[in-house]
Amino acid sequence: MSKYVVITSIFEPTEAVRAFAGLNDYKLVVVGDKKTPKDWTCDNVEYLSVLDQSGVGAHLSGVLPYNHYCRKMMGYLYCVNKGASLIVDTDDDNIPKENWSFPAAEGSFSALPEDKGFVNIYELYTDMKIWPRGLPVNLINERFGLEKDLIEKTCKVGIWQGLADEDPDVDAIYRLTNGALCYFNERDPVVLGKGTLCPFNSQNTMIAKELFPLLYLPTYVTFRFTDILRGLVAQPIMWLFDYHLGFTNATVIQKRNPHDYFQDFLSEIPMYKHCEEVIEIANGAISSGKSISDNLFNVYEGLHRKDIVETEELEVLAAWLKDIDLATKS
Repeated sequence: MSKYVVITSIFEPTEAVRAFAGLNDYKLVVVGDKKTPKDWTCDNVEYLSVLDQSGVGAHLSGVLPYNHYCRKMMGYLYCVNKGASLIVDTDDDNIPKENWSFPAAEGSFSALPEDKGFVNIYELYTDMKIWPRGLPVNLINERFGLEKDLIEKTCKVGIWQGLADEDPDVDAIYRLTNGALCYFNERDPVVLGKGTLCPFNSQNTMIAKELFPLLYLPTYVTFRFTDILRGLVAQPIMWLFDYHLGFTNATVIQKRNPHDYFQDFLSEIPMYKHCEEVIEIANGAISSGKSISDNLFNVYEGLHRKDIVETEELEVLAAWLKDIDLATKS
């Protein structure tokens, strides 16, 4: 198995980068940008400078903006070209714990039943009032009572989301109104049934090879919406192909890079407005007779018709799909 971790960074090698570089079973790819130090180097890291990236994706490299989180996609393409069997998506401020790992891709798991709509998975890991970034705002005060709904189910998990301790992935509303640190309880993994969904991010996330096209990071939406939109679009497509989303214990500690919480709030407004609508559009756009890539493009066409994404988004997505197709066939 060829397993890769992908990070993008504009900083000197962080504690998280050095820790991931020290893992024996994974290869670490760090994607640079124009703000990244010119002399960036770290042992056991395959570093992609801006110049290196021009040779990775013939179509995508020419349309991606610089100084943007979406350049991480050049790292995904690099891994796919190298024959990756899975990719772990994370950030340079998420430090892996000693037990950092992900569950198996198939097996018998504790699962939430189908068709429950949005749920707050954090409820199963803590008694604190806390919710993941991307949970519809009208649901943040709801208690879902998920524990009583759990069943045992055998299924395929295409994406595992590991939680993060200390400063987990929450929205700006939480940080501006509370901001308490959180250390999650440990429990067995939890898998979501078809029609039951929860936002997931790009911070401690494992993606199976079969779902690599769904790694696409929307480029012309706000920074705080990009990975959340990706995850919302991915889930209905995953269900079509009998893949599930799973959540597992906090296996990283997030030492969050400095943020302006009010600017985060402004960046999250499109997310607050559109999360539920995105799922409606996705469910209406997908078809079991089409490929994962075709379904992905059809969803974004639907999002464009509703003015949730811009025309340029479709151009970047088309370039990504061309390159991912070439990479998987090479």
